Amino acid sequence: MQQLETIAVVDLGGQYAHLIATKLRSAGYHAVLKDPMTKAEDLAGFKGIILSGSPDRSSRDEGMADYDRKIFDLDVPVLGLCFGHQEMAKYYGGIVEHAGMEYGPADLDVLDHSDLFEGLGDREEVWMSHGDSVVALPDGFVELGRTMSSDGSQGRFAAMGDKRRRRYGLQFHPEVDDTAHGVDILVNFAKNICGCAKTWNVSDQVEAILDGIRSSAADRKVLLLASGGVDSTVCAWLVGRAVGPDRLYLLHVDTGLMRDQESRTVVSWFEQAHVSDHVVFVDASERFLSALSGLADPEEKRKVIGELFVEVLDEEAGKLEDGDFVMAQGTIYPDTIESGGSRKAAVIKTHHNRVGLVRRMIRQGRMIEPLKDFYKTEVRELGRRLGIPTAALERHPFPGPGLGVRVLCSSPQTRGTLRDVDVTGLERRAQAQGFSVRALPVRSVGVKGDLRSYEHAALLIGPFDPQRAAAATVEIANRTRGINRCALFMGEDPGPMEPVAAFIDRHRLGVLREADRIVHEVLVQAGLLGDIWQCPVVLVPVATSLGRDLVVVRPVISERAMTARPYLLSGDVMAEIRSRVVGLDGVWGLALDVTAKPPGSIEWE
Repeated sequence: MQQLETIAVVDLGGQYAHLIATKLRSAGYHAVLKDPMTKAEDLAGFKGIILSGSPDRSSRDEGMADYDRKIFDLDVPVLGLCFGHQEMAKYYGGIVEHAGMEYGPADLDVLDHSDLFEGLGDREEVWMSHGDSVVALPDGFVELGRTMSSDGSQGRFAAMGDKRRRRYGLQFHPEVDDTAHGVDILVNFAKNICGCAKTWNVSDQVEAILDGIRSSAADRKVLLLASGGVDSTVCAWLVGRAVGPDRLYLLHVDTGLMRDQESRTVVSWFEQAHVSDHVVFVDASERFLSALSGLADPEEKRKVIGELFVEVLDEEAGKLEDGDFVMAQGTIYPDTIESGGSRKAAVIKTHHNRVGLVRRMIRQGRMIEPLKDFYKTEVRELGRRLGIPTAALERHPFPGPGLGVRVLCSSPQTRGTLRDVDVTGLERRAQAQGFSVRALPVRSVGVKGDLRSYEHAALLIGPFDPQRAAAATVEIANRTRGINRCALFMGEDPGPMEPVAAFIDRHRLGVLREADRIVHEVLVQAGLLGDIWQCPVVLVPVATSLGRDLVVVRPVISERAMTARPYLLSGDVMAEIRSRVVGLDGVWGLALDVTAKPPGSIEWE
């Protein structure tokens, strides 16, 4: 067997840490994540080391980053990204200060086209997510690239390097899809600086995954939650191939939070696929809706849904002829990292397959997660290798909690107060782009600097110009206290908006289910479904004289869910949606979310 030359990615807890390894692996270079507590001496044999970003708020504070700084003394090339870049600068005597937040796209002026930036242009689009910046380089380091502050008055040391010591730092994130040539930069580090050989192929992992499933399952039956999404489908195929269809039990649970006709379609598809001899359907809608009654906090809702999922799974397992079973689920890496699954990662949102009961089952050896180290694109590649039909692999992602995180709820505790918002700055920045603006009296989940934000959304009102609105959103969400996303309103100023108490119930779910069906139908008719990676439709409880709910359409472009760009629907498409959605019971308006991730998460909750 060929010896793998390997790059170590020291995971300091950044939301994109695993993506660094994924991008290197996709380019053919073997990379593994290492715990930040790994001793430097244990990293000495790697071809190179990459320090990830981190949710720690400031590299300026002593003791914030808990890792072995002797890494910098090794005779191994080191690349620091974002927080890692700042830590490298500090270690060698540079200065790090709070120089203004940057979230989203930025233009990098490349000053040195050798080694790390070989083959890149003079100006490259990169992706930022940070609050601190390197403002003075350490001795021996030279500036390799810079970005400008928002007013254009101050250059930022966005890239630095010391070629003699083979130390490089980047303030931006080359690992995310939104850095145009980020993969080239990572490959340049592996190839030019580390001298690493290509030894990795994702498709080659199928047999290792199957062996892992067989080892974990032993002679037990396997019970798998089958939602019908890409992840659970590929997981079902893998488990079925590993243990045989006679030992695989597929369980589909109708939580009452499904899309129109979703459960019927999924159960029928699995029955026809013959991946399992046992397809079990459970209608638990009353149970889920009862448990969610009166809940408004997003994290509470996610945890209740997740715990109930596993409780139902456990109950169904108890009905098997014998109790010798193990459970399986299609957890992928973003589910883990956004739920705070690595040692230093912050919780952005708890995924239904990362609640406490699931974690206990993992510790007890009762849970198989064959896809937990893979991203969506890699899961699809594995699915193709297994021969799964393309239609099943190309479905839009749908969250495990379903419409439960798209029916926004509102109570005095979740609304916050508009005193949290810099309203003056919000209005000034919106007006500069030709919009009036209102801070909505509801909050949504976002991600800023690897940390969860729970802040207000802003509604832009004016000409329906999605491109201009998206540009305004970058400035507003990056610079305005208390705002993490913007939506462009379709129509005239609706007048005063007030918060309204709202929770999950059958009526609101029915309204959203119909709105979601309409949006999907219009996108299909317009031929846009294949261009959009995911399109959440959200019911937002803000009232006007015309009704109680605003519908927000959230189409995005992404590959791995860790970052996303808004897909800017045309006025004609939005007008068609509006003509059919506005007028549904209680719905008074329609808006298009024009926010990137970060600072807004893909889902609003």
